[in-house]
Amino acid sequence: MIAQRLPVRIDALVLPLLLAACVATEAPQRRQMPQIALPPMKTFPVVAAPAPTRSNAGIARDLIELEFHMETGRDLKILTRFEGPITVTMTGDVPEIAATELHNLLGRLRREAGLDISQVPESPASITIDFLPRQKLHGLVPQAACFVVPNVTGWDGYKAARRSDRVDWRNLTVRDRATIFVPSDTGPQELRDCLHEEMAQALGPLDDLYRLTDSVFDDDNFRNVLTGFDMLALKVHYAPEIHNGMTKEQFAAALPRVLQRLNPGGGKARPLPPDPTPMDWKDAIETSLGPSGSLNARRRAAAQAIEMARAAGWTDARLAFSYFAFARLSLADEVELAVMALLEARNIYAQLPGTAIQIAHIDMQMAALALSLGQADDVLTLTKRAIPAAREAQNAALLATLLMLRAEAMELNGRKSEAAALRLDSLGWARYGFGTDEEAVMRMAEIASLAPATQTGAAGAKP
Repeated sequence: MIAQRLPVRIDALVLPLLLAACVATEAPQRRQMPQIALPPMKTFPVVAAPAPTRSNAGIARDLIELEFHMETGRDLKILTRFEGPITVTMTGDVPEIAATELHNLLGRLRREAGLDISQVPESPASITIDFLPRQKLHGLVPQAACFVVPNVTGWDGYKAARRSDRVDWRNLTVRDRATIFVPSDTGPQELRDCLHEEMAQALGPLDDLYRLTDSVFDDDNFRNVLTGFDMLALKVHYAPEIHNGMTKEQFAAALPRVLQRLNPGGGKARPLPPDPTPMDWKDAIETSLGPSGSLNARRRAAAQAIEMARAAGWTDARLAFSYFAFARLSLADEVELAVMALLEARNIYAQLPGTAIQIAHIDMQMAALALSLGQADDVLTLTKRAIPAAREAQNAALLATLLMLRAEAMELNGRKSEAAALRLDSLGWARYGFGTDEEAVMRMAEIASLAPATQTGAAGAKP
């Protein structure tokens, strides 16, 4: 059993389909992209995440499910964690930026989650981070961007044990070793995201929940940097009242007192009733987002997810994400349906706490569509609204995309010098978000190709 991060980057899902949809209507000749010298890569400052704003009752329900269930749908009988100081080491073909990202992450875990965790130069260590070429990783686990395995040290240890009960999380009584496998040939943001998500699961809960909106323990991959909820979850996991071997019932009994101590602003912590997500709905969503199957088959799966969510009476992120999945699969040939689904998803997310980043993704997609229609002022409004959320979530890929869209809208409105400056700014973020210069330039070219060659009658205020 491995905990893994699936290779689905939400901010990269829509543009290719939208480009395909625009091919038949685009002007015969596009503006040529100016030749721009690539600026230095930009990075985000290390900041503490704000505390969760949800009630302790809702947090308690989420933690019980995260701790005692797995992504496969199977249950865990007992809670496990590391005892004593936790050490971390890196091995393999370690990218240059990995040292900085790990240093930043471990510092946050010490300060915000109160963990006794530090880096050591070599094994033995509690957690080994092994960097290998993506092709090598996918040879054994083809669907994972990165993953964590218990009871092994390094790639050779995993290969020797991967078909045995030794690497099954359900067989643990205590955690003493784990290895996180990360591609060595990926970009900085993907590397950082893998470190955050897999380190969180190596240390704490093993499940992901589609209904979460404020956590990296979300199944929809909107969030990739540890949040206030995640730090609280790790605090709870390593609280003195919690211990190895705790059953679900024992954990649930201790949880209200622990949460009231660690998160006093959350109120009483008697858990809300369980709200499990059926595997049928998960299967439909994963089919719709997966790489196999025809477009129509995947769209049918997304439509089924919407119907199941409605039938279950959900009004949370699961219903919103069902509409999101349907929308992205409808952009190629059913643009009106796609827009309706995006607006429906946006309306649902707007009623939920901690969803600014989800809304920003939808605004990005609406802005891309508006750009393809030459609606420059709408692009400016949508991107202005979404950019702060992308910065706060530290999503450089999304931020770069929004800035590129905004630059093209400025170009359409005749604001050429501002557009040029914004393109330069966007490329600095793109080098972090997309990983290579080629990918950064390719994304800029894709967005430029959405914009009409000329615009007439552009009017309205320019944010």
